[in-house]
Amino acid sequence: MLIFPNLNKNYLVKSTICYLNTLTKIISMSKRRFKKMEESKKEEERKEAEKPKEAKEARKPQLLLTIVLAVIFFVIGFISASIAGFGGLSVKSNDQLIFISPPGCTSCAQMEPIAMEIAKTLNIPFVKTGFGQQVTNPGFILIYKNISTIAGVGDEYTFKTQICLITNNTEICNQAKKLTPTTEEEEVTPTNVPKSDRPEAHVFIMSHCPYGVQFLKAYVQVMELLGNKADLSVNFVPYIMHGEEEMIHNTHMYCIQKEQKEKFTSYIRCFVESGDSDGCIAKVGVDKAKLDACINATDQQYQLTKTFSESKERFPPYPIDSELANVYGARGSPTFGINGKQVSVSRSAEAIKQAICNAFNNPPPECNQKLSSTNEAPGFGKIGAGSGSTSGSQCG
Repeated sequence: MLIFPNLNKNYLVKSTICYLNTLTKIISMSKRRFKKMEESKKEEERKEAEKPKEAKEARKPQLLLTIVLAVIFFVIGFISASIAGFGGLSVKSNDQLIFISPPGCTSCAQMEPIAMEIAKTLNIPFVKTGFGQQVTNPGFILIYKNISTIAGVGDEYTFKTQICLITNNTEICNQAKKLTPTTEEEEVTPTNVPKSDRPEAHVFIMSHCPYGVQFLKAYVQVMELLGNKADLSVNFVPYIMHGEEEMIHNTHMYCIQKEQKEKFTSYIRCFVESGDSDGCIAKVGVDKAKLDACINATDQQYQLTKTFSESKERFPPYPIDSELANVYGARGSPTFGINGKQVSVSRSAEAIKQAICNAFNNPPPECNQKLSSTNEAPGFGKIGAGSGSTSGSQCG
């Protein structure tokens, strides 16, 4: 899922470049099977020929849908910005739910009434549109309270869960909680990651992005298992999307990991379940004086508070890990990478563990320990309490 700010006349050129870059990043961050198709077309064709027809057909539409939706959204954003520029007016998009029903869609008839119901619950207009490509899954664009969101739709649970996370609408959130997630096949662990004696893994997140929190719920279990065998870090996307609280809690994580690492996994475990950073700092016994000193020094070094308060950007910069984020191409939360390569895996502890263990020259005995294969649920809440989608949704 992609979330973008509304555009106005002052951002016409900038937004055009931004959307083109976003489209490039969407393509570059697609699942490993599509990357491998680019890297070794002949090898992929051979592998595809050996797979059952149903499996091959099921995989094709997913990347296409993401690209199609991104193109649609780029066009909408560009047109809106252009109108604003020529008309001398800032864009103020009207709230609406646009349901994308492409030809070849196998579940659009089933999802359309649900989309209409969601729009009615949110008290916003419902719009239906098509697209000139064969895609098996529907999608939506939600313009709501000055934030525009684009996503694909897999099933009713995924649809309503995404809308819940975006809008915090109580009625939709309650409906989502009553639904049963669709069980999805676990993503294949990438094999093109360089191996090393001690793999280095990074996940780039925003502390209040529901999908970043989703990944951390799984990742912290792997950190607890392999933390003495590999270098597993939590890092940050170079901008803030969820207000000053996110900036503060990012810095809490940064300083605890940097100076009180023995407390870090306990803190992360507490934080992803409760969302209460101050409470977790007290609960796990973080040295508050040492933490405050680190926060002040970090704030001065990177000018975090000053940049946040003075920034005219929709999403203020958060530069702590900007150089490393560039190395891994991290432009959304979460972005995961191992040994310098961006990696796409399901958001379960077992999938992340396998990806890291495959990067060892000689995997340690801990790699034989089975972790949960359940995809964690987005947002704050109990680890292992629910199954989330493997759709690769991000804040960014």
